[in-house]
Amino acid sequence: MKTMLAAAAVGMLMAGTALAQPAPPPPYPPVPAPRMEQVPPPPAANYVWARGHWRWDGRTYVWIPGRYVVRRANYHQYVPGQWINRGGRWVWVEAHWD
Repeated sequence: MKTMLAAAAVGMLMAGTALAQPAPPPPYPPVPAPRMEQVPPPPAANYVWARGHWRWDGRTYVWIPGRYVVRRANYHQYVPGQWINRGGRWVWVEAHWD
């Protein structure tokens, strides 16, 4: 009888602790659609347009306008930064050169 009471008490304690666990943080809301940007002429032939993107500031998305970046020597392609959904969480992948 004592064993059953002890097991029941342990079970109740474990159930209470499970309920007390904090909820996981909610995933970021979906990223808004990109804004249309007027692309000005490049300042020189060795510049590539880096389009604008949304940045998460901890509370909401903030628009970062596009700009020109200097083409890097010995690289073939500029890969723009982009938001990727990984397991229900939006993650920003920085722009880079390939």
